[in-house]
Amino acid sequence: MRVVLCSCPREKARDLAQKTVEAKLVACAQVIPTMESFYWWEGKMCQEQEALLLLKTDASVVESLTAFLKKHHSYSVPEIISLTVLPDEGNPDYLSWIQNEVQGT
Repeated sequence: MRVVLCSCPREKARDLAQKTVEAKLVACAQVIPTMESFYWWEGKMCQEQEALLLLKTDASVVESLTAFLKKHHSYSVPEIISLTVLPDEGNPDYLSWIQNEVQGT
């Protein structure tokens, strides 16, 4: 299982979350609506109000999810970070549900 982190403009977060669930690329998409990001971009220090998507998915679709996010995201280089969830580090019933929702398409 994987948890994928994806920051995005706050006004786009709900739409992007819904699209990933509808496409069956994730079992669950959560929107953390407000975070402040500081970063370097093209030689300039930037500060933005963003949202964070927490996307719960199966490792088998991370490549497809990444391509989908890159296609539908408004950033030219979106943050897409996949974190591995080991089988013994989560509720087995919940992890099974994720797998069934994503792979059951």
